[in-house]
Amino acid sequence: MAEAAQKQQRTPAVEVVDLKKHFPVKKGLLRTTVGHVHAVDGVSFAIYQGETLGLVGESGCGKSTVGRLLLRLIEPSGGSIMVDGADVSQMSKAEMRPYRRQMQIIFQDPFSSLNPRMSAGDIVGEPLMVHGLSRGQERTERVAQLFERVGLRPAQMRNFPHEFSGGQRQRICIARALALGPKVIVGDEPVSALDVSIQAQVINLLMDLQRGSNLAYLFISHNLAVVEHISHRVAVMYLGRIVELAEKKTIFTSPQHPYTEALLAAVPVPDPAIKRAKRLVEGDVPSPVNRPTGCHFHTRCPYAIDRCKVEEPKLLPAKAAPDTLVACHLR
Repeated sequence: MAEAAQKQQRTPAVEVVDLKKHFPVKKGLLRTTVGHVHAVDGVSFAIYQGETLGLVGESGCGKSTVGRLLLRLIEPSGGSIMVDGADVSQMSKAEMRPYRRQMQIIFQDPFSSLNPRMSAGDIVGEPLMVHGLSRGQERTERVAQLFERVGLRPAQMRNFPHEFSGGQRQRICIARALALGPKVIVGDEPVSALDVSIQAQVINLLMDLQRGSNLAYLFISHNLAVVEHISHRVAVMYLGRIVELAEKKTIFTSPQHPYTEALLAAVPVPDPAIKRAKRLVEGDVPSPVNRPTGCHFHTRCPYAIDRCKVEEPKLLPAKAAPDTLVACHLR
């Protein structure tokens, strides 16, 4: 409770309110719009300095789209993105430029996100040159410091991406993200393409960097074990909406939304002697073009009532756990 009160007194590093992204579906020779894919449909959350917000959900629920909207790599259809109290969602490219330095991203596949024709040192130093922060010997020295900071040797600055291992490539991506001294970093499945042993090294590196620089992370992942290890709070998405948002411990010990229960029940237990009753979710994920009315999860929810089919639940404090925000009529 004291931590929650402290967060209320601080200004979030980034805050999104009712964020939306609807992709048009076009058909025919005239490319007429016949519908929309509701990839993100009214998402709201805030991330504070020194905090990691984990974003989880099934494939196609809109997690990666949220991360790209946050950085305006794609343009939102609605809502606001607040950075240091300023709404950047409608800014022009010139107005947005100073805020680009404050928000960076680490992509899922480190190899495809690195230019194979550039050396590692040039890749990490490019943001410094683009934003006019340093050139020549000064830039070389800053890049060498970034390499050491992420656990690479400055001598490796001359090497090309294909000369590094997967974990080392991701360290290069992290160094590039840190080059401009950002306040917010979006990690879009940053360890899913790595071996399990390397995953632990990269996760620990991210946590060490956060403690040293008070960074705010939006950590997008399918791996609930990784999310539990790195996150402070967790948001659960389903079909473009956040259905539950709470502290990490609360989510993993006392989930309130039936979808969150189903996600946790699907995680395998490494002890064959432990048996638990799995809450099976039937059916497939509905189409984001033709979404169910009311609660989007009601077609697969074992607890659904008639109200769920017609009335959309709002993200409100749960009755049994006031610190948890949940979008469910029964909680």
